[in-house]
Amino acid sequence: MSVMQQNKKSPILLGQDNNALTWLLIINIVIFIILGFINIVYRLGYDSKMEAAQNFHLQITDWIFLPAKAATLAERPWTILTYMFSHAEVMGMIGTVLWLWGFGYILQDLTGNTKLFPVYIYGGLAGAAGFVLAANFIPGASVEAAPMMGGGAAVMAIAVAVTTLSPKYKLFPMINGGIPVWVLTLVYVAIDYFAFVKNDNVEAVAHLAGALMGFLFMIQLRRGYDMGAWMNTAFNKAGDLFNPEKKYSGKQFRQQRFYKVSRKPFEKTPRLTQQKVDELLDKINQEGYAALSEEEKEMLKKASQEGLN
Repeated sequence: MSVMQQNKKSPILLGQDNNALTWLLIINIVIFIILGFINIVYRLGYDSKMEAAQNFHLQITDWIFLPAKAATLAERPWTILTYMFSHAEVMGMIGTVLWLWGFGYILQDLTGNTKLFPVYIYGGLAGAAGFVLAANFIPGASVEAAPMMGGGAAVMAIAVAVTTLSPKYKLFPMINGGIPVWVLTLVYVAIDYFAFVKNDNVEAVAHLAGALMGFLFMIQLRRGYDMGAWMNTAFNKAGDLFNPEKKYSGKQFRQQRFYKVSRKPFEKTPRLTQQKVDELLDKINQEGYAALSEEEKEMLKKASQEGLN
């Protein structure tokens, strides 16, 4: 049985335990439902719809959405995290969920389950920095601009990360052999920025910052540095605190937890597919064998042993 057939039999399923994509979708959807319920309560509690909306924003959303004014942000620093999971508009929520599911699934297929959450968080943080800097320093922008909400910058980071890692990844193979993922990314960017050009919104800078972060994350990963390793370590340790079955610590814990003791706990082990092998062969044809990294050479060696060519 080939490696590709094995991979197809063991995909990362949405219902699988600790699936990062599933949890990201759940968090975004649950927060949206909670905000919607609170908004309905405010509308029922006031005779005026305008008064209800004003109080809802002043008392609820202003405390979780990202403010443009630096002084306000200093009083509410948690908003650099909460904003990227919070949506108040139905269309914005639907867009985030659909694009997150699409690009997130591809990223998991390429890198496994440990890169998606870090890329999302890093992209959201970069977007927050870009938004605040644009509002305060770009001529014509205003610090009184509406606060930023939603996972747009984070999803943009995931889209660019996927395209940087494997631009030739094929979607819908039944359509003329498949559509490269870079085409889907181009469509997403065009739709995203059309809205910003129309609204003249400084959030465009935030999404650009998210895109740059996704690109940087994958460039560093190619060089052997995983920017999200510490985040995965922290998540695992936090999860172990609430898991009574984790009774081991120190060296004994590491030996019990991992199948191969000699293997690093968070060592990147890329999934070998025919598509990846083809990409490596294309790289050799264009740049020569010396251009391959040690990891890529090891992948080719493994492919030859498995009979994948």
